[in-house]
Amino acid sequence: MRRGAVSSLSKSARWRPGIAASCRHTEVFAAGGEATGAALALALARDALGADADDQRPWLWVQDKAALRLSGRPYRPGLPEHLRHRLIHVAAANPEDALFALEEGLRCRDLAFVIGEIAANPRALDFTASRRLSLAAEKHGTALWLVRLDARSDLGSARMRWRAAAAASPPPRWNPQAPGRPAWRAELFRAHTFQPGYWTLRDDGTHLAAAPVAPDHGDLVHGIGARSLAAG
Repeated sequence: MRRGAVSSLSKSARWRPGIAASCRHTEVFAAGGEATGAALALALARDALGADADDQRPWLWVQDKAALRLSGRPYRPGLPEHLRHRLIHVAAANPEDALFALEEGLRCRDLAFVIGEIAANPRALDFTASRRLSLAAEKHGTALWLVRLDARSDLGSARMRWRAAAAASPPPRWNPQAPGRPAWRAELFRAHTFQPGYWTLRDDGTHLAAAPVAPDHGDLVHGIGARSLAAG
């Protein structure tokens, strides 16, 4: 089969949990103040790690000051049990420091993955900075999930870009008054190897499940930010 045919075939694939591990730089756009973006980023990171239960490397979470004010610090007891003791948290004073910490983290192969949270659209996070993160992630093999809080989906080099909002949790099996499992309404609006689409994603504590849904023309599409120039 010709290379062009292979490329065309891969572009027609539909994303599903467990098959995006080769993507090293992902962005998640979400509203600030509800922790939706960070929670989904963590679920996607765990999904990318897959069945590698022997991977006990630490992981890095970087927040700039504005993101820290919007979503708060990570709450260790609320993290997945196998990740709690492995967290390295960096509270950066500004976006420039956050980007520096993220890039340095991506250069460290002793980290399992990196999560970043940056609020709005700071000048420091331009296409050049985004490209630097992509190159560092690809060169050193450390995956990055960058959460963009209350941000427009401006031009960026991330190979996968999501918009996410909270979705209703399924009722708990034993105690109807207990909190349900995390769930998200998510739009994959840019992916180099997958079709764009909409899903309801649910994390059962062990696996990430995805159910395709019809496009959402409400807050998910328009409330977080305008479409990126790179959304096509």
